[in-house]
Amino acid sequence: MKLLLTGVNHKTAPVELREQLAITTERLSEATRALMAFPGVHEAMILSTCNRVELLACHESASPDLLGFLQKYLGIETTSLRPHTYEYRESDAVQHLFRVAASLDSMVVGEPQILGQVKESYAAAREVGAVQSHLERLLQSTFTVAKKVRNETQIGSSSVSIASVAVDLAKKIFGSLEGKSVMLVGAGKMSELAARHLMQQGADSIVVANRTYDRAVRLAQKFQGRAIRFDDLHATADQADIIITSTGSQQPIFRREHGQQFLHKRRNRPMFFIDIAVPRDIDPKINRVDGVFLYDIDDLQSVAISHMADRSREAQLAEAIIAEEVLRFQRRIQALNAAPMIVDLQQSAEEIRQTELRRAQSRLQSLTPEQQATVEALTRGLMNKFLHMPMQAIKTAALEADTVVLEIMRSVFNLPSEPEQKATQPGENRSVAAVEETVAAGNQKVRS
Repeated sequence: MKLLLTGVNHKTAPVELREQLAITTERLSEATRALMAFPGVHEAMILSTCNRVELLACHESASPDLLGFLQKYLGIETTSLRPHTYEYRESDAVQHLFRVAASLDSMVVGEPQILGQVKESYAAAREVGAVQSHLERLLQSTFTVAKKVRNETQIGSSSVSIASVAVDLAKKIFGSLEGKSVMLVGAGKMSELAARHLMQQGADSIVVANRTYDRAVRLAQKFQGRAIRFDDLHATADQADIIITSTGSQQPIFRREHGQQFLHKRRNRPMFFIDIAVPRDIDPKINRVDGVFLYDIDDLQSVAISHMADRSREAQLAEAIIAEEVLRFQRRIQALNAAPMIVDLQQSAEEIRQTELRRAQSRLQSLTPEQQATVEALTRGLMNKFLHMPMQAIKTAALEADTVVLEIMRSVFNLPSEPEQKATQPGENRSVAAVEETVAAGNQKVRS
């Protein structure tokens, strides 16, 4: 099984393009199911955040056209998309996924939200049966590596996120946030992070608007703020000096005419909008209104760059950890690939041993039980000693991806060709531990 990852992110595509590709949390399971039905895809996962959309797929011979899937599923033209996409295969795909989960590929290096987003994508894919043995191994290793990077470096030593960068930008605009009123549109994780940073920086009051009013109430209560119903949003927004939006809306919530209305009510006192949603919540044309200043997620990148200098040394340490873990993962997979062949060899040798014991059974009947046990142990020991060198050769060839040696071993010992992987239903995945037990069992038999 081969690995392919195709995607776009904040480094390769502007927000205008990324928002066309964004897949909401509510549609993630449906989209993953559709990807699994796409020709050539055996296992799959979709990661869609404000900064990236990535498709990860396991396939066999021919590579699936993942851009073709996006064109079909989202109804967009891929001609303009292709120059902005990247593609990784095999170990390069593993390294990229490790870097993403460890937040080394984030707009703000070290931000903690991306790992949770990867886990959400994994859960959605697993729920629809798109994660089987190969991706299960890869993703469990991904989570372990991300945790190791966090534990062994200081890359996440201070709380940094897109939300905190947005608040930093607001501070630079106002000089101080003391006495400023803030409106959060959206009550998700990003909004909660923004609220926490705003309060720490002295914001005077926070108003929360959300389509689900109860969620707005719960978030507002955490920060002694006030919740409003989403229907009252436009009638209330002019009271805020700063509006931070982070919703899953597919259409702009604020447009140019709204900005004009707000400024009229505020007697031309300026308003600052920070849009950290993808797709964007605010029509860029609102920037044409004198006194309204809009910053979207790509504008935040210039602020995020200032965090890089402090984290560059820790990022280098993290990169070294990931490079080592990629090699370890590849060796592990190659060793696991040898397990079926080793089992076939052991079974073949055991059948020969049992056949010879049955042939000599009439001559062994006069032996005492203790003597028969000795014969049993002797023949088993001879078999394991004989298998030791071939098994080591198979393991070495698998680690080095030497297919020539592996085929010679199959031919010499008359072993069956590698079978096609049997499709499994959701919930029938063979665990990583079970596969590794096979290899361990082979090692134990050799030592016996």
